Amino acid sequence: MYLIHINKKLYKVSKNDNLLKICLSNGIDIPYFCWHPILGSVGSCRQCAVKCLNNINDVHGNIVMSCMTPVVNDMIISTNDIEVEKFRKNIIELLMTNHPHDCPVCAEGGNCHLQDMTVITKHNDRRYRFKKKKYKNQYLGPFITHEMNRCITCYRCVRYYNDYVDGKDFGVYGVSNKIYFGRFNSGVLKSKYSGNLIEICPTGVFSDKTHLNNYSRKWDMQYSPSVCHFCSIGCNIIASEKYGELRYVENRYHNNINKFFLCDLGRFGYSYNNLLDRPKYVTSFLNNNIKKLNFSEGILLVSKLLKKSSYIVGVGSPRSSIENNFSLYKLVGKKNFCIGMSDLDNECIKIILNTLRYSKINIPNLKNVEKYDAIFIIGEDISQTASRLALSVRQAIKKKKIKKNILKNINFWNTSGIKNYSQNNYNPLFITSIDKTDLDDISKINYFGSTEDQVYFVNLIIYYIKHSSLNKKEINKIDLYKIKFIAKNLLKAKRPLIISGMSNGDVDLIKVSLNLANVLKNKNKNTGLILLPIHVNSIGISLIGGITFDKIFSNFNNKKIDFLIIMENDLYHYIEKLKLDLFFSRIKNIIVLDHQNTNTFKKATISFPVNNFFESSGTIINYEGRAQKFFQVYDPSFYNKDIGILESWRWLNYIYRLLFGIKKKWKTLDDVIKNIISDIPIFKGIDKISPDSKYRFFGQKIARSPHRLSGRTVIRSHISEHEINVSQDQDSFFSFSMEGIQQSWRYSDYIPFNWFPGWNSSQSFNKYNKYKNKKLRNQYSGFLLFKKKKKKKYIYYSFDNFKRYKKDILKVVLYYKLFGSEEISQKSLIIKQRIKNIFVKINFIDALKMNIKNDSFLYFDCLKESYCLKVSISSNLSQGNIGLPLGMFGLPRSLLGKEVTNLRSKL
Repeated sequence: MYLIHINKKLYKVSKNDNLLKICLSNGIDIPYFCWHPILGSVGSCRQCAVKCLNNINDVHGNIVMSCMTPVVNDMIISTNDIEVEKFRKNIIELLMTNHPHDCPVCAEGGNCHLQDMTVITKHNDRRYRFKKKKYKNQYLGPFITHEMNRCITCYRCVRYYNDYVDGKDFGVYGVSNKIYFGRFNSGVLKSKYSGNLIEICPTGVFSDKTHLNNYSRKWDMQYSPSVCHFCSIGCNIIASEKYGELRYVENRYHNNINKFFLCDLGRFGYSYNNLLDRPKYVTSFLNNNIKKLNFSEGILLVSKLLKKSSYIVGVGSPRSSIENNFSLYKLVGKKNFCIGMSDLDNECIKIILNTLRYSKINIPNLKNVEKYDAIFIIGEDISQTASRLALSVRQAIKKKKIKKNILKNINFWNTSGIKNYSQNNYNPLFITSIDKTDLDDISKINYFGSTEDQVYFVNLIIYYIKHSSLNKKEINKIDLYKIKFIAKNLLKAKRPLIISGMSNGDVDLIKVSLNLANVLKNKNKNTGLILLPIHVNSIGISLIGGITFDKIFSNFNNKKIDFLIIMENDLYHYIEKLKLDLFFSRIKNIIVLDHQNTNTFKKATISFPVNNFFESSGTIINYEGRAQKFFQVYDPSFYNKDIGILESWRWLNYIYRLLFGIKKKWKTLDDVIKNIISDIPIFKGIDKISPDSKYRFFGQKIARSPHRLSGRTVIRSHISEHEINVSQDQDSFFSFSMEGIQQSWRYSDYIPFNWFPGWNSSQSFNKYNKYKNKKLRNQYSGFLLFKKKKKKKYIYYSFDNFKRYKKDILKVVLYYKLFGSEEISQKSLIIKQRIKNIFVKINFIDALKMNIKNDSFLYFDCLKESYCLKVSISSNLSQGNIGLPLGMFGLPRSLLGKEVTNLRSKL
């Protein structure tokens, strides 16, 4: 740490940071454009000027760019010198010469970094009286709008898109004063992280097209901190609402997970929240009569039916919170509670849980992933299944270790210097997969094969690491070279990382990944291991425990189920239609609780509408066993008192109390959490994730709305002229209004919206992201359930009887897609625009044998059902495999690993 003087005050600062970051983190206003905490410094905008003085008597000093100036002990800095302020004002005037005067109609108005910086520099008058440049804007897809006339050439977008995420279809064109940032031709941006351009850009060049369709200014919306629920990573987000509709999702900084960036699914997949056909009322379909029920009628009817039932089964959901699943578990009992998974998936998740509980191998968060110097991805296309992890892997591969003597001359924030020194000399990345992935462009070695062949290949690597030899007769020369090269690089690395997952439904892939990590660990390597579940709360529901889908069907054959409760789970996503239709037809009473009008919901005899992720609060557990809290954004009943939407746990608790005659009810989420910890001790500590609902800051809650919120008195004018009281949030320390603590960044790690006095844009986060007690403030990390590992015997799985895959049949393998494979994202109208044609992939030799041509239509049968999809021929997919985008539009996950028959093709 160094001591420096800024504006005649003494500060203790980190010696590794530049002056701009130090000033901002200490609350000192310095305008800037090109600098970004992740992208580093290039010094191109010349806006962040400060004066560096030689001593306390120096009145002249030197103007320097603070983003490019390292810290020196006892240095003296002035940020408010008259000459410096004039310099900054002149610079922004030059940047604004061609900028349009369209703040009133610009989508970034009120959320614009350029506006903030213009106010800070006191640039009020426009002296430029000539014609401004005009550009043609481009179509960049359904997510982002392009308004090139607002560009100030800070180069942030191209540095992010080309250098950070390695995008190839976006760039900068032109020279001098004629610069254009965009694509060579109009078209959809291919990167799965393109949405971050919205927050990267300090002006309105890139804005959220999904928000523009139903636009509200930043100060007119209500916000809440939440967690993305589309995969098992658990990225932190801020969700905003207006008039009972979700309007906007932006990144919420989490130091150990997503930091400043989200994937496009997490940012734009929210529109399922606003569907008009969503369930809103309790409805009975008994005796073929459709009848709306009020709250009391619905609870009473279900309770009466339950009392008459002999065998009750409840199906939980890995996409729902721990609280919701526990309430169903409490109602039906452990023996009758289904965890919403098949036997195969349950076997995979058990291995993952055992690894989290007992293994001494490191389970890194995304921040730590970037510190590994060799990565081996086994059988998991993480660009699709856990996209934000893939972005961290990219950074790890590009962070080739720089010698200490070089770092003395090149600061880590000097991105140009680091890039020039590295010269694309990357850390090694190795991938085994069924077909090509988005990370192949930075991979040193790819191995394409069936899941069985991949397991065999990794086993050979393990054998070579252990014995330094192989039986060369059984291995071809190319594979032998790959095996030796991968093994030697993993042994050479100081911090190797193994990544796999359960999306392919192959238990052996997970076992062999764990074996490899253990072997490397025994070689005194600081080994990391990531085993990815499929859903946001797969870990959470597995810790509750229960039976599987397969167990339900076997029980159904032995003993008749007469009452089935399904909570927030579309079983048609997992199980084939014929089997489910027959199953449902034999059950007298089917209760379904969901917030989406799914195929399963349509089978209900009594249906209950429930709050979704954005309309409720709860807890989920990500892949590393990190419990995190998400908070309700708004109360749907505020806009319509007649609807009967409640959280699943409230519905189920009311039924439970009436059924068993229990008077004490769960009034708040805190009551549910206390009961969870009492009944299932493994969850001990989840009550410490955040303050409870009774917690107050100076006697007040944290406000969800900015203090400038306008039109609150008429927010329900389209419903009634009478103003009613705002909803009261009983489950958290937030208020549904602008009343309460506004500057929450001072007191809490949970920030509903980015704001700092004088800074309205998302860049305001850099003002309150300061060090406190040697750790970053506002980076609440959640609670790691398995931080203290339990002792257990060393786990190693045997593959002595391993057999290679036979290619005489066609077996289904999974092609997981970021846009569409996840159950709820399919409902999003915006995401549907990015879902390409559904296809079936086959090997070119199989296609040649069956005379199947590319782009023809292939008819086939699987599990007694017929399907027809367009063909895409692959040179990488193994013979005997047929790739399907399971989970999408009538292709259930149960087809995985099954044989395909009766193939016929038509052009």
